[in-house]
Amino acid sequence: MIVVRKSDERGHFNHGWLDTRHTFSFADYYDPRFMGFRHLRVINEDRVAPGRGFPTHPHRDMEILTYLLEGELEHKDSMGNGSVIRAGDVQRMTAGTGVTHSEFNHSREAPVHLLQIWLLPERTGLEPGYEQKAIPPRAMDNALALVASRAGSKDGVSLHQDVNLYAARLSAGAAVSHELKAHRHAWLQVARGEVELDGRTLAAGDGAAVSEEPRVNLVARAPAEVLLFDLA
Repeated sequence: MIVVRKSDERGHFNHGWLDTRHTFSFADYYDPRFMGFRHLRVINEDRVAPGRGFPTHPHRDMEILTYLLEGELEHKDSMGNGSVIRAGDVQRMTAGTGVTHSEFNHSREAPVHLLQIWLLPERTGLEPGYEQKAIPPRAMDNALALVASRAGSKDGVSLHQDVNLYAARLSAGAAVSHELKAHRHAWLQVARGEVELDGRTLAAGDGAAVSEEPRVNLVARAPAEVLLFDLA
């Protein structure tokens, strides 16, 4: 079974400095049909104006992933971390018992484009933590690169949840496939371009929930970048 979530059906708010779209219910956007999928709770597509950003704010009991598509994002948190996340990077912050952090567009000239992802952790009360990795571009070229998982990897961050997150950059005509083991589910998020998912055309911003299917089969109809979540 495949259920498509079209880009223009997402929650949309333009605050001037922030243009944001919510795949699932978030903050002032509420849709009882889309409260998350399995352990996946939030996918926000954010475009942040130059020199602007999110001032210091709190989180707790959530695994928070930031995936940069364009630009640079400056991060500071109460654990003492300070870094700049660049396009092609993935960052994981375990909010656990509580953290505060801020995120700002590092550039005074160019916007930043990112996906912020929240996953429910395997248990509450975890010790807060932070990790950031640069994904080798060659690992994503016409292939599904593992960028986040419970065990972590050389090129991917670790998660406190039974989730495998893959990323791929596909040239037009390229095909990739991912096997779903018994009782596993998938969420596909198209970050850029256009792909075909088992005969269904998905464009940038579209998502799809996949359950009771043996495989996820993708063909790029134009150059594309996608994220694929393999979920318990």
